[in-house]
Amino acid sequence: MSHSTLRYCRYGGVLLLVMIGVLAAVVASAPSAAREGIVATFSIVGHDPATGELGVAVASRFFTVGNVVPWAKADVGAVATQAYANTTFGWRALDLLEEGLNPEEIREVLIRNDDDPARRQFGIVAADGKSATYTGENCLAWAGGRAGPHYAAQGNILAGEAVVVAMEKAFLETTGTLADRLYAALLAGEANGGDARGKQSAALLVVKEGAGYGGYTDRAVDIRVDDHPEPFKELGRLLKIAQMNYAWNEAWTHFSEGRYAEAEAPMERAAELAPDYAEVHYDLACIRLAVKRRAEAMTALQRAIALNPKLATQAAVDDDLEGLRGDPEFEKLTGHTKE
Repeated sequence: MSHSTLRYCRYGGVLLLVMIGVLAAVVASAPSAAREGIVATFSIVGHDPATGELGVAVASRFFTVGNVVPWAKADVGAVATQAYANTTFGWRALDLLEEGLNPEEIREVLIRNDDDPARRQFGIVAADGKSATYTGENCLAWAGGRAGPHYAAQGNILAGEAVVVAMEKAFLETTGTLADRLYAALLAGEANGGDARGKQSAALLVVKEGAGYGGYTDRAVDIRVDDHPEPFKELGRLLKIAQMNYAWNEAWTHFSEGRYAEAEAPMERAAELAPDYAEVHYDLACIRLAVKRRAEAMTALQRAIALNPKLATQAAVDDDLEGLRGDPEFEKLTGHTKE
């Protein structure tokens, strides 16, 4: 029916008002992509007391959720801020943790000084394992969270409470690294309905003192899937690479500082995680040689050059492989001698 026909129907005015009222109610109640100000999501902040790692994992039907929700600082804490997110809650909560406030005290400070606390949601975990979660009364349903020692899980516009219950259970029962446990929590949340609107982006952040490249930052794992039809699968693919890179960074930092024995275990782990990554096996050869495992070093170097023959030229002149020089097997493998 056209607008002009509707206008001249006997009860057209009433019908038009009813239609407008129904439309307004639908727009007000249904989550939609048009409401871009809402970071409707589910997240978990966590701490591993054995390693000191702190981290955040998050997923949402929202573009680049990793650019808004996760915040963490080594030896301080981790924060997830979402719903009608006040992103200052991230750095402010970390600052307050450094000042000595606990997560429950910080929760009260943040909502007391906010202009719209009823629509905020956040979770905080401290480096001592204390935690808190907060969900404002006007966050869109289903919204809520659960917290305990070393974790806080929360979400809004979810399929139901089962999402955060499953996240909590997965985090507590999964073994492995903190990143493994955070990722398992995300998968459990998604398996139980996740974001009621669907899926689009995900992110995972883990920090530890000196765990970044060269030991200069605390970013052990920092991966994001900004826009993808299968963000959980893509995040899992990236996580495998990131865990390898985390171990590789740790190993090479130790090696560069002359702590060869400390470099050995993380380098072996990196090689296990990346069996087809030539450069990892090359560095494994260097570290094995440094800890007097000469035969195993040659095996690793052979693997590296088989995967990437161009590494033979580098190996021939690399001072880190000096202990292999003069060995006929090494000379044959590299095809060069050092001038």
